[in-house]
Amino acid sequence: MDRTAGPSFVGKTIETTVERLVAGGVGLAHAPGKTLFVAAAAPGDRVRVRIERDQGKIAHARIVDLVEPSPDRIEPPFPALAASGAAGFAHLRYPAQLAVKQAIVHDALRRIGNIPLEAAPEIVPSPAEWGYRIRAEWHYDPVQPALGFLAAGSRRVVDLPDDPLVVPELAGAFTDLRARMMAGRLGDEPLTIQAATAGGAVSLHPDPAGGEPQEIVAEVAGERLTFDARCFFQGNGGLLEPLVEEAMRFADAPSAESPALDLFCGVGFFTLPLARRHRRVIGLELDPLSATFAQRNADEAELRGVRIAAQSVEEWGKEAFRSYGRPPFLLLDPPRGGLAPSAARGLLKLRPSRLTYVSCDPATLARDLKLMMRDGYALERLVAFDLFPQTPHVEVVAHLVRAGTEAG
Repeated sequence: MDRTAGPSFVGKTIETTVERLVAGGVGLAHAPGKTLFVAAAAPGDRVRVRIERDQGKIAHARIVDLVEPSPDRIEPPFPALAASGAAGFAHLRYPAQLAVKQAIVHDALRRIGNIPLEAAPEIVPSPAEWGYRIRAEWHYDPVQPALGFLAAGSRRVVDLPDDPLVVPELAGAFTDLRARMMAGRLGDEPLTIQAATAGGAVSLHPDPAGGEPQEIVAEVAGERLTFDARCFFQGNGGLLEPLVEEAMRFADAPSAESPALDLFCGVGFFTLPLARRHRRVIGLELDPLSATFAQRNADEAELRGVRIAAQSVEEWGKEAFRSYGRPPFLLLDPPRGGLAPSAARGLLKLRPSRLTYVSCDPATLARDLKLMMRDGYALERLVAFDLFPQTPHVEVVAHLVRAGTEAG
C-alpha cells in the first residue's frame, strides 16, 4: 500500500474539459494533481464527472452532467447498443471518429515505438458507417433471457432488439435467433454465438438447427475463400479488397526462389493473392480448422506452390531456420496481442527483404515495429483502415524494408 497517497477521490464530482480521446476510446482530462480517464466522452466536452476509481495520480470517471457538449458529439442513434459497449464511438460524428483513430495510431507509434512520424497516417474510411459487419459474436443469457452484446467491463448480456452493426443477412439471422429465444427454443445454457456471412449465405456456430456450421464462400479480390463461422475472417465487407490491395503493395517478387511467408494466415485471405506474386508461399496458422480451409482454398485455386502448416510461428521457426533461405517477403497478421517475444526473435533471424505487418492494435504494433527497426528495418509506408466504425478499434498496415533493399 502507498502510505504517501492522499485521500481517495472516489465519489467526488469534478468539472473539467476533455482534451482528447486516447487508446481504448476514453477521454483524457485533468484536475489538480490528477489525470482523468473519462468514459463515453468526446474531444472538447465540458463535463462534470464522478470519480469511480482512484489510482493515485490517475483516476477513472464517468460523466454525470454534460455542461457544454463538444461539436463532435451526437445523440447515439441506437441507445441500447451504445449501452452494451459494442459501439463505444456511436456518440461521435463519423469524421471525428476517423480523426481520433488517426491520432491514436500516431500517438502509439511516437510514444511506444519511438517512431518520429511527422503527421498522423492516412486512414481509409468505411464505405458504410452502420450495417457493415460480415462477422459477429452474440451472447445469449437464458436467465433474463437476453441476446446481444456484453456490457462494457462486465459479463452481463445487454438485450438488443436488433444489431445495426451487421449486414442485412446477419441482421436477419439475429432476428431469427431472437424469435427462437422468445419462444424458449435457444436452450437452457449460456451461449456465445459466432456468425458470418458471404455470398448471401449465413454460417452460425453453434447452429440452432444442429450439426456443423454451414460453409460459406467469399469472393475477395478475384479469389474464392471457403470458411465457416468458427474461422477468423476480416469483418468489414466494404474494405476487404482495399485491404488486400494495400497489403500486396510491395509483395511482388515473381523470380524469387525462396518462399514468401504468410504468418497467422487464417483461411488464406492474404495467402492466395500472395501466391499470385510468388512461386512458393508458406502460410502458418495455429488453428487447425482454418489451416485446413486455407490449404483447400489454395488447392481449389490451383495454386500449387502454397503449403499451409498448422503450427505456431515459434514451432515452425525451428524448422525454418535450417530449411529455407532468406524470404523475399513476409506478411503477418497477428491477433491483438501482436508477436510473442520468441516469435519476434525468430522472424528477425529470417531477415526477410520486405515485411508487411497488418495489425488490429496500434500499441502492440508500435512495440513490435520498434524491435524490427532496431534490427535494420525502415518504415516505408503506414496506412490505417476503419474496419470498425462506431468502435475505438482501428486496423493498420505497416510496410517495412530491410536496409539495402529497394521498396519498389
